[in-house]
Amino acid sequence: MDLSRVELEKVLIVGLTPYFLEKGNLWFEENLAKILEAKKTQSFFEDNVLYLERSQIYNFSQFLRKLDEMGYEKVLRVLEPGEFSQRGGIIDVFPVNLSSAVRFEFLGNKIENIEVLDIKIEDELIAKEILKRRLKSQKLFSDLKGLKPGDYLVHLDHGVGKFTGFSIQPDIREYVRDRISNNYYTLEYAQGDKLYVPLGLKGKLSRYIGFVEPKISRLGSPFWQKTKRKIKEEVEKLARELLEIAAIREITLRPPYLSEDTINLQLDSSFQFEETPDQSQAIEEIKRDLEGPEPMDRIVCGDVGFGKTEVALRAMVKVVNSGCRAAMICPTTILASQHFQNFRERLENLPLKVALLSRLQSEKEQKEIIKNLKEGKIDIIVGTHRILSKDVAPLLFEKGGAGLLVIDDEQRFGVRQKEKLKKIRASLDILSLSATPIPRTLYMALSSLKNISLIQTPPFGRLPVKTFILAWGEKVIQEAIKKEILRGGQVYYLHNRVETIETAKNFLEELLSGFSPKVKFGVAHGRLKEKELVKVMTDFREKSIDVLVATTIIENGLDLPNVNTLIAADATRLGLSETYQIRGRIGRSHIQSFSYFLYSSRLSKKVKMRLDALKEAEELGSGYKIALKDLEIRGAGNVLGREQSGNINSVGLNLYCQMLSETVDKLKIARPAR
Repeated sequence: MDLSRVELEKVLIVGLTPYFLEKGNLWFEENLAKILEAKKTQSFFEDNVLYLERSQIYNFSQFLRKLDEMGYEKVLRVLEPGEFSQRGGIIDVFPVNLSSAVRFEFLGNKIENIEVLDIKIEDELIAKEILKRRLKSQKLFSDLKGLKPGDYLVHLDHGVGKFTGFSIQPDIREYVRDRISNNYYTLEYAQGDKLYVPLGLKGKLSRYIGFVEPKISRLGSPFWQKTKRKIKEEVEKLARELLEIAAIREITLRPPYLSEDTINLQLDSSFQFEETPDQSQAIEEIKRDLEGPEPMDRIVCGDVGFGKTEVALRAMVKVVNSGCRAAMICPTTILASQHFQNFRERLENLPLKVALLSRLQSEKEQKEIIKNLKEGKIDIIVGTHRILSKDVAPLLFEKGGAGLLVIDDEQRFGVRQKEKLKKIRASLDILSLSATPIPRTLYMALSSLKNISLIQTPPFGRLPVKTFILAWGEKVIQEAIKKEILRGGQVYYLHNRVETIETAKNFLEELLSGFSPKVKFGVAHGRLKEKELVKVMTDFREKSIDVLVATTIIENGLDLPNVNTLIAADATRLGLSETYQIRGRIGRSHIQSFSYFLYSSRLSKKVKMRLDALKEAEELGSGYKIALKDLEIRGAGNVLGREQSGNINSVGLNLYCQMLSETVDKLKIARPAR
């Protein structure tokens, strides 16, 4: 077939099947007659071959549908093989058997003109490999198990619709494995528009997981194609950035860290719990990274209280034993202070010096720590973004400084801090800790780029938190606090309004006034001065306070095994992921813990669903096992950057991850070998 002419008389278009993708474009020219002959008698060729000519009468709608059935993706503007677009009576297609895209101009159902477009591929083998990966990716990310009517699905060509069930269409038949099927996924769009998707084409469907109710448009409106193009551009930008960091790290080498020695073994043996299988695997993976010649860039993702900090401490000690320093950066002074206290306790019998650097210390104390850093007297430093300051960062992140940087909850840092972290991460060993589970789809999308360790199993002996969803009542609150105090434990009382938090504390003092032993109360919220806040948390940790009346400031990172009752005064004001995270602050030992989520008025349907989901999620580590949609999005935001959450919501997490996976594959295949 001669493509040198602008206009064509006839065009062959074949489906996106493994059989055709293995063939070179020349094969189709040489075997055109055989293909057309086979089309008359064999269902495979009949289903996957279109042969069109100028002036032919061919149903316009049927042509669009046939392209869809042959696996072509509908886009706003055709750029690559396997895509098609429609604008009025013009259909552009990039057949997988040609090196250029082709335009069909219809007048009604008549093909008025066929012409070659100036949209070409340079390398046929690379283009086909990219397409094969794309089709594989579609299958991987199209998980429709347990689908229920009312669930939202995303169709690759048409966007988000509501699944209303399976339907039988007697007038539409589809050939599946040599038998006729007329069963279809039925999706409803805006203004009652319906889309019927044959069971055999479910690869174009994925489950919608998003933070918000999805925007549903009418079928055939340009909204979805515009949205998809915008997200693809954003995803390509992100993928290039990730690949660039990976490429720099590939060519950066450093001396491998030493194998285990006495100090490592002492630290391991002083751990008072038994490592979970996931913890052990994460420790081994980090050990392998550190004993190799390339700088580590690993993220450890896990549910709350599943032992990420212990994994990080062992990595830091390994680095220190090889003569380097280790640093840990935390988003808040409370978190930094807690990690510092934990590390100091864990390392008290080892010859290692740990220091804390944040705005909590006086200027004199900070100067002393910086002086000790310069003189090499500090092995491990824990701090807030203070360690990124001009007087500290060069000591840690330039030649001869820290070997390893542990970043705790990176998504909670500000834009400027993130930029600084991005600049220093190319040459340093980096271990990031994420407090929310990473969705399986994101793990698949990133596994070729990032080293990810998942900690999904709870520590041995850990009991699930018993969860009660009850109407607010003085008796419930009084009994819950008494029960915990009598067994020597402590209580979080969540009151998420700073303006009335003192009133809440006074109410509780009055409620428990006649109770013996006397109950001591404290207050914690974000408007306290940092020193006051850390003082309250230290008092609570040291059991000088029995009941801490607090806002959601307790959501992240506090590890206090003696606190085993949580009372949320108004659970209706909390998001699902917030309640899940806050509940993870208790039940961090072998003692049975209790959470009470109270409501004061009639529950709306939405709030009831949210609280029911929390009740269902009693099982430990269940952030992985039930569809906590906003938690999954938050997990994705943690790894990719919070700014990606909006893009994820537009197309759903599964399709977003599919796009990311495809783009990474495409860029990796297309970039020249180093």
